[in-house]
Amino acid sequence: MTTLYKFADTFFFVFHICLIAFNLFGWISKRLRKWNLLTLTLTAFSWFVLGLFYGIGYCFLTDWHWQIRAALGYANPFNSYIQFLIATLLGISISEKAVNVLTVSLFFAAFTMSIITNVKDIRKTKQTKVINDQRH
Repeated sequence: MTTLYKFADTFFFVFHICLIAFNLFGWISKRLRKWNLLTLTLTAFSWFVLGLFYGIGYCFLTDWHWQIRAALGYANPFNSYIQFLIATLLGISISEKAVNVLTVSLFFAAFTMSIITNVKDIRKTKQTKVINDQRH
């Protein structure tokens, strides 16, 4: 069972980092924009809707990862997954408040860019359709 938990720990670590990167930058790729908007919306749902029941900023992926790490005997001194990543990957200690401000700021910047680029794509598609309809 320990091997399974170790695999799950590594999986969640890598998956969570990839998801964070995708949330921040997925809007840049036109073919990934809809998926990016979906993952950002799911993140917002977890933070702000599930967060009403579990605490604002609640992330079910983080919760599952903390449970796996607890089963492996790791202590968890962090309330923020981003703070955990910064400490683990960079060896830097940053206050929880600073990390939360940075996290929320970058999240809303990415969410805004995702919405803007998706709306532009929809408008462009509609304009192209109108032009094509006029040609026929």
